[in-house]
Amino acid sequence: MIETKDQSEYCFPQLLNISCRKETSHWSEGVRWSVLLYILCIFTVVLNLLVIISISHFRQLHTPTNFLLLSLAVCDFLVGLLGIPRGILQQTSCWPFGDVFCSLYNLLSFIATSASVGNMVLISADRYVAICDPLRYNTKVSVKRVQLCVCLCWFFALLYNSIILKDQMAHPGKYQSCYGECAVIIDNNAVIIDVVVTFILPFSIIFTLYMRVFVVALSQARAMRSHVTSVKVQHFVTVRVKKSELKAARTLGVLVLVFLMCLCPFYIAHLGADTKSMHYFAKYGPLLFDFNSFLNPLIYTLFYSWYRRAIRRIVTLHILQPGSRQSNVL
Repeated sequence: MIETKDQSEYCFPQLLNISCRKETSHWSEGVRWSVLLYILCIFTVVLNLLVIISISHFRQLHTPTNFLLLSLAVCDFLVGLLGIPRGILQQTSCWPFGDVFCSLYNLLSFIATSASVGNMVLISADRYVAICDPLRYNTKVSVKRVQLCVCLCWFFALLYNSIILKDQMAHPGKYQSCYGECAVIIDNNAVIIDVVVTFILPFSIIFTLYMRVFVVALSQARAMRSHVTSVKVQHFVTVRVKKSELKAARTLGVLVLVFLMCLCPFYIAHLGADTKSMHYFAKYGPLLFDFNSFLNPLIYTLFYSWYRRAIRRIVTLHILQPGSRQSNVL
């Protein structure tokens, strides 16, 4: 019986000399975390899949801003599909799929993370043009240009992370200390570059753009309040457009703010000293970042009526009817 107990502590009991040991301490706590992560994974995948189907299916939703939200939903879907399950597997410190798949898995997870940061920058730029240069928004920001920017965002995310993880991709399992481990080892120089490229630089751009959007939106709101009673009938549509753009800026501002709040602890752990608080950031930062992928579709539900209408049509299988792509969901 003692031998069986010892063997049960290994990921692969038949490979005692090279197998990783399981985390047997605080087993009940690990089970609770795993259950919570499974629930989070399911809801993240389902909610973001609804966003993807909604924007892809209904033609009314084929706008530049919504295509940026579609790209972000794909990122969040991949995080729910790949990032969160990896956290579940780490509860037992066992990876059953081999070194090659571990490298590919890490690459896809890193790409989804980098692409989500890039999408947030694009969303901020979209709102900047819409609010600060509304007369030329339709000429500057077209569907084709947004689709090109999204493709470039994903391409650079792939290129950048392939360079960061090139050693692990070329030699899968090189840094694994035992069989059943799936660790990501990045040297200090790469960590510094990653913090600058995926946190400091995007954060600075987003902050600058949204400060400008906030100032202009505030001045426009004041102007509309002061002139709303004297507005002529022919200008009514123009005022409505401005209000809708301001509302969209506010909604996407909430989206960006929540994203930055979830992103900061993840990178603070890399910037801070080796203290107890930094260990908490290092432990729970990745989980908080993954949690953001669950929050984004909830923000759409709260602020976008078109998303709620689209969900009702999807759940009731209205999208299977002929001509459903032309349905009015706005």
